Amino acid sequence: MTKPVRNILFIIADQWRGDTLGALGHPCVRTPNLDALAADGVMFRNHYTQASPCGPARASILTGLYMFNHRQVANETPLDASLPNLARIARDAGHDPTLFGYTDTPLGPQGSGAANWVCPGFTAAAPFLFSDGFAGWREFLTARGHDLPDDSRWLFLPAGGLDPDDMTAPSFYAAEHSDTAYLANAALDHLRGRTAPWFVHFCCLRPHPPVVAPAPYNRMYDAGDMPLPARPDTPDTIRAQHPWMAWLIDNQRLTEYFRRPIAPGDVTAAHDRAMRATYYGNCTEVDAQIGRLITCLKETSQYNDTIIIFCSDHGDQFGDNWLYGRRGYFDGHFHVPCIIRDPRPEADAARGRIVDDFTESVDLMPTILEALGVAFTGQLDGRSLVPFLRGATPKDWRTEVHWELDFRDSVKRRAETEFGLPSDQCSLAVIATGATNTSTSRPCRRSCSTSPKTLAKPTIWPTTRPTPRSRATTPSDFYLGA
Repeated sequence: MTKPVRNILFIIADQWRGDTLGALGHPCVRTPNLDALAADGVMFRNHYTQASPCGPARASILTGLYMFNHRQVANETPLDASLPNLARIARDAGHDPTLFGYTDTPLGPQGSGAANWVCPGFTAAAPFLFSDGFAGWREFLTARGHDLPDDSRWLFLPAGGLDPDDMTAPSFYAAEHSDTAYLANAALDHLRGRTAPWFVHFCCLRPHPPVVAPAPYNRMYDAGDMPLPARPDTPDTIRAQHPWMAWLIDNQRLTEYFRRPIAPGDVTAAHDRAMRATYYGNCTEVDAQIGRLITCLKETSQYNDTIIIFCSDHGDQFGDNWLYGRRGYFDGHFHVPCIIRDPRPEADAARGRIVDDFTESVDLMPTILEALGVAFTGQLDGRSLVPFLRGATPKDWRTEVHWELDFRDSVKRRAETEFGLPSDQCSLAVIATGATNTSTSRPCRRSCSTSPKTLAKPTIWPTTRPTPRSRATTPSDFYLGA
């Protein structure tokens, strides 16, 4: 019988695209620590999140349920506190799931702080919460001599303010003071000197916009080397697919990408390349902080007692199909990275394996519970990935992948007004089949169902893989939240 793992290091980055890893042959980005982790573990090349944006995506990860079952359809929508989740189940089994970061799973529409914004079952050792103005990080920056703005959204402002003519200007703080470094420092303090088994959930904001990186990561990549988005010549091709797509393209807010309000059709190749260079810099910074965590585990002889999971809550459209951010039905922001390193001898034969089968974020909870030796008989929409970690492939594994998006606007009701729909019909679901291998650039086939009052089964533009104001004037122009 396989011995349960002793420790869990569960890492979730935010808005990291599934093609953005050196180990998958990306032409630009450098991720040496994650590449090394993949070489010592298993890479899941066709891994997909089940929902977007952050809150619904993380709810699926932490409950093992599709969005239509857990019903957290937006960041501000409460997650039913009665639902079983990974942290509670692990805690009931004697573990202490400890959070460094955030889960974006509110328990109610009012209130702030960890008690209301952290998934039940976690000990919030270093919460990183928009609702309390990132209080811990603010204190950390203030102690290091930074004069901070009152509005915490401006914490992500580049040095010197928003200058659209300098899209690679760095953050006003040094890399060792970044939000990612702050969380990594807290996690390292927790990991050093541990004698009892532990469960660390490390959730960093980056590379989530605003697309601003601390030096030297802000200019680590030459903008001229950056690949351009996969898209038709004009946004009109995408607008013609579906009324919602036309409305979505015309209502994008792109200041958090380009440091200026700009229409998609006015985005130039130079804009895209400069933005991508900074985004990849943020990815490399996260990789460096993950490297610090892994180095600590090795130096303290905990590496071979710890299962390490790296993934992202969702990706980013990144200009593909003339879209940026976390909306749309294309796979750019549903395809996410996933690497798992199981320390046990039974996984030795599979080290360095790249799995091409479709896997989903809902598979992570059953994987972690099986690794811990914890039995759970409640509802799960996902399945354990442990067989893949041992070199096997289940014969009855899924042949399609699923994702959902709820585009209601519970505050301003913009979508509801535009389409004459009730909020509960502002949603779509996608079933994708076929190969979406990042190294072969083959598009997947999709069936997309939307509300009965919109046009059904839109034509999908096949993306490939790897596969005027000059300044923002209010914080909301710049930082749009998770």
